[in-house]
Amino acid sequence: MRIILVGFGVVGQNLAKLLLSRSADLYGQYGMKPRIVACVDRKGAAVSPAGLDLRDLLEKKKKTGRIVGARNDTQFDVQQVIENVEAEIVIECTPTNLVDGEPGMSHLISAMKTGKHVISVNKGPLALAFPSLIELANFNGVMLRFSGTVGGGTPILEFAKRCLKGDRITSFRGILNGTTNYILSKMEERLTYDQALKDASEKGYAEADPTLDVEGYDAAAKLVIMANWIMGMKVTIRDVKRSGIVGIEQAAIMEALESGKSIKLLAVCDGRHLEVGATEVPKLDPVCVNGTLNAVTFSSEHSGSQTIIGKGAGGMETASAILRDMIEIRDSVFSK
Repeated sequence: MRIILVGFGVVGQNLAKLLLSRSADLYGQYGMKPRIVACVDRKGAAVSPAGLDLRDLLEKKKKTGRIVGARNDTQFDVQQVIENVEAEIVIECTPTNLVDGEPGMSHLISAMKTGKHVISVNKGPLALAFPSLIELANFNGVMLRFSGTVGGGTPILEFAKRCLKGDRITSFRGILNGTTNYILSKMEERLTYDQALKDASEKGYAEADPTLDVEGYDAAAKLVIMANWIMGMKVTIRDVKRSGIVGIEQAAIMEALESGKSIKLLAVCDGRHLEVGATEVPKLDPVCVNGTLNAVTFSSEHSGSQTIIGKGAGGMETASAILRDMIEIRDSVFSK
């Protein structure tokens, strides 16, 4: 299995570490010998048809900030690597852009048009154009997988798609953003919003610009991916009624606590409408988790309600989701 890895930040580097540590397991259990034949990031590219030395790649990145074989920025083109390097899978790990989805959108389209399967942890293209991207994948006879876009290492999408496939999911609701959940949890400990946000930033849970998290965009993007994949809807992020947690007062947090509830940033899909907003949730509700945890409750026609809880983010957790997708593609395509 030959792989082109686009993006070598936290997730890309953790994937390289995971492939190194699990190489024997992958071959023994699944007959897989993944080879990263090309790795590209903002500063250059490394290409080797025989497979790149992942230890060397990681070491060079750590020491110099560049990857093995890096070339001058003006001489290298990601699209050319994706289109011309022979590989079966492209893994897209560039940062999320919810304005136009670029550059990830172009990467996904180029990969599928050249007959390559795609694994994406980039929510931007999927939030903006999920239906058309799935259509493009089907047209080109390739698989598009994206486990790491929702729930990180927690198999939220797989749980709904596989474990509940004998039933019909009618709705779901949940906490899909760990950063806002952490902030709201800290506010229950009597920190102000600004203090809780500062604490989240210091612990690495919040970005330097936390807008995507605190204004509900990240949760909305994940909600769209879930609604399309699980419920068969044809929606984009523009269809989500969205609000965030900015402006929530400590007094409101305390008032909810006194009545046995917590204020959470809840994402809800009832099969017709999509909404993200701050909502009072009873403490005894299984979806009412604290800290950076994510939780989703699925309501189905015959099985009632099922809740899945787990870590929502993290470099190694997301890398493990990529590995799940690789195994699925291998089982679906290469084992035939």
